Amino acid sequence: MSFTVHGLAVSQGIAIGHAHLVSHALLEVAHFTVAPKHVEAEVARLHTAVARVKADLAGLKASSGSGAAPSEVDAFVGMHIMFLEDPMLVGAAETLIRTRRANAEWALVQQMELLVEQFEAIEDAYLRERKADVVQVVERVVKVLLGHPGHLPPKRKDGLGTIIVAHDLSPTDTIGFKDHAVAGFITDVGGPTGHTAIVARSLSIPAVVALRHIRHVVKDDELLIIDGTRGVVIVDPDERVLEEYRLRKAAVELERSRLKRLKSMPAATLDGEPVQLLANIELPPDASQAKSVEADGVGLFRTEFLFMSRDTWPNEDEQFEAYKAVLKTMAGKPVTVRTLDIGADKELEGATRQEDNPALGLRAIRFCLAEPKMFLTQLRALLRASQFGKLKILIPMLASSHEIDQTLVLLDKAKAQLRERKIKFDEAVEVGGMIEVPAAALCLGAFTRKLQFLSIGTNDLIQYTLAIDRGNEAVAHLYNPLHPAVLKLIHLTIQTGTKAGIPVSVCGEMAGDPECTRLLIGMGLRQFSMHPAQILEVKQGILRADAADLTTKVQRLLKLDEPDRVREAVEKL
Repeated sequence: MSFTVHGLAVSQGIAIGHAHLVSHALLEVAHFTVAPKHVEAEVARLHTAVARVKADLAGLKASSGSGAAPSEVDAFVGMHIMFLEDPMLVGAAETLIRTRRANAEWALVQQMELLVEQFEAIEDAYLRERKADVVQVVERVVKVLLGHPGHLPPKRKDGLGTIIVAHDLSPTDTIGFKDHAVAGFITDVGGPTGHTAIVARSLSIPAVVALRHIRHVVKDDELLIIDGTRGVVIVDPDERVLEEYRLRKAAVELERSRLKRLKSMPAATLDGEPVQLLANIELPPDASQAKSVEADGVGLFRTEFLFMSRDTWPNEDEQFEAYKAVLKTMAGKPVTVRTLDIGADKELEGATRQEDNPALGLRAIRFCLAEPKMFLTQLRALLRASQFGKLKILIPMLASSHEIDQTLVLLDKAKAQLRERKIKFDEAVEVGGMIEVPAAALCLGAFTRKLQFLSIGTNDLIQYTLAIDRGNEAVAHLYNPLHPAVLKLIHLTIQTGTKAGIPVSVCGEMAGDPECTRLLIGMGLRQFSMHPAQILEVKQGILRADAADLTTKVQRLLKLDEPDRVREAVEKL
């Protein structure tokens, strides 16, 4: 019997194929006491399993480095290796084996659960979802300890691909599936910043996540259709539906091949307005993907990965090498690096601050100014890297001119420290601010006087304007990028920056949404920053847009104050 399941669309496209169910975690392990004489053997058993998994991951990393998988996969595999080398995981499990005389599987899972609790307290969505990486790498080790080898889907002979159905997927799974004609991914859990979503987008494989109990309602080998644009999965479709989606799939693939021809074409509107298309990246290897689509630079390089899953701050040299790598990859194109954007809910160096509402607490620039030693280290590393390319420094979550002043004082101090050490850097590094708080958008005068550029973080701006946590299922449906209040703040920021003669970009999800391209052009936006996989589709929208005509239409649209009418007007653009 045919039926439809709705989830969260995270990677566009149409996939038609047969289901392959991937087994869920083997983490409900037994707990038993090890005899004193066998404790060291149990520790050795743990380390043997970890060594085997690390060797497997190293092989996958080498496979990724040879071009067999995208840079995102390489980065996530590297992250899994990092977790296995973290004493907070394996070292602590070893201690549990010795002190509690526990079996290795139980000790490892116990420590994993402690780490997952810490990740769940993190406010930033991308970092919070990294808890899945801890679970998945532990699952690999537990499978080795229990003697349960993984298995790959069989290659099909009927010409249809395989659709992977899982509770969740690790990036290492995607590499294992790369030679098996995988057509799509569907999972019980996940979000737009999860690794299934990120890797699926980079591979251009349709994916729908957050389907809740999909593994329990789909049978192995059952025929499925994934609509990765609408977030729909059709189980056991009839011939009429199947034919309709075959035609749609052919149309999507034709459109993708056409988009590739736009790579080297300059982005400009029909009436000659040039537009910059920049890339958002999470990790240094992502810069290669930005370069592959001929992005005009990096509009947002998040630095949080350097601070994840560790009990000490990353040192200056470690940070310097990461920033330098991206600048060298981009070969002279601008790279905007955002300083640490994380709340005090993350335990580092044993210092924990408990907050009832981290989103409104000591996060982003507030946290950095409260930790000047850490912040100075990051600023020095950034300045040192500036001699290897065109570096721009972006300060997150600014709300007042006082925070700008404090930041610039620390930047001057970092410069003075480097001069004392006779280390070269670019004296003219530009400093910009993220507009994510309504207070900043409404009081831009001081920002335009003291900063060289502005970047609108639409994700947080929407959250703070509408008082809605989109990660909260109870209110996520109220999260509306096209709310009149949100659009007025975005338009005000773009116009104020333009009048002051400083560049304004949008680096939130709205920048990469083709439905918003014409709206933002009409608002006066000329710098978009998005995931590299979205650049060509947005470029196509820009090439078809008439900026002058859109400016007139958007001016009328901004006078509307009812969300439904605004959405209708945007669709008509």
